[in-house]
Amino acid sequence: MTGDDDRPSFLDREKKSFAELDRERREGSRESRGRGAPQRAKQATDQILQNADALFSKNASAELADAVFEARGTPGLADACRAYQAAAGPPTRVRLIGCFLDAGESEIELAGLEGARAARAAGSLEVTPGLRSRLRMLAEGPDDAVADAAEELLEDL
Repeated sequence: MTGDDDRPSFLDREKKSFAELDRERREGSRESRGRGAPQRAKQATDQILQNADALFSKNASAELADAVFEARGTPGLADACRAYQAAAGPPTRVRLIGCFLDAGESEIELAGLEGARAARAAGSLEVTPGLRSRLRMLAEGPDDAVADAAEELLEDL
């Protein structure tokens, strides 16, 4: 290398003394965070707490889903479905939707149809032959509200 090189060397940069570094640490950063910093911090904290709550509620809803699966074919299915719906809302998985549709109570069947409609809108509903046949049976059933909801869902599929 020649002496007439214009590129700066690592020795040419300005270095801060230890006293300057210590003073900056004591006084804090001179960069302004802006007026909205406390609000952004609160929003970030709220989002983190919601994510943490969602993690724990998924565990609870998984346990309730297992309870619904275990109650299938028993008289306690309707109660298990009600407990799941109260904690996690309408079901969106095909197997759970099937359990809700098999509960035999119109309120729970409507919740299952609502969950199927939501899953269909989200694109996560896997339409199986069993689900189609169950929807056809509900569409021909005696409860008008359930029959109408099942017919609408069948038309969308």
